[in-house]
Amino acid sequence: MQTERFLLEKNAWMPNNPRFPALLYKAAVVGDPVSPMDMEELFARNGWEPRWRDGVYGYHHYHTTAHEALGFAGGHARLMLGGPRGKEVEVAPGDVLVLPAGVGHCSVRTDKHFLAVGAYPPGQDWDLCKTMADEAALKRIRRLPAPRSDPVQGEQGILLDLWR
Repeated sequence: MQTERFLLEKNAWMPNNPRFPALLYKAAVVGDPVSPMDMEELFARNGWEPRWRDGVYGYHHYHTTAHEALGFAGGHARLMLGGPRGKEVEVAPGDVLVLPAGVGHCSVRTDKHFLAVGAYPPGQDWDLCKTMADEAALKRIRRLPAPRSDPVQGEQGILLDLWR
């Protein structure tokens, strides 16, 4: 499994997260097809709580109260990370994208079969932020601890090494 990492600094109004990199696990789940249940089982097995199945919003947004794992169970998409003019990534079924709190994201292009599963570390509930972060929001991002497990690789995952 190939893993890409992106450390995203503040970009215009997007706070991003200069401490924790976003991680893209290519082909984290292999199957033909990959199902939403496959992603939910992967996340649950590794201590992250699956919460929803849907697409990715087509507008720039971020979260200050939760780190987010997106497991892709159908279709293909181009996503933008880090806010306007940020880093574009291509995702396909079986890929997992882990976004630390503060990292902006939105869909740029999806096909009609695109489906994502969202999961979060235990005890973290997401908020939805679409404007510049105030000092309270930046404080929430800075204080949010790293999760205790990697949503793809569990207690021995690369995320734990990179987010310490």
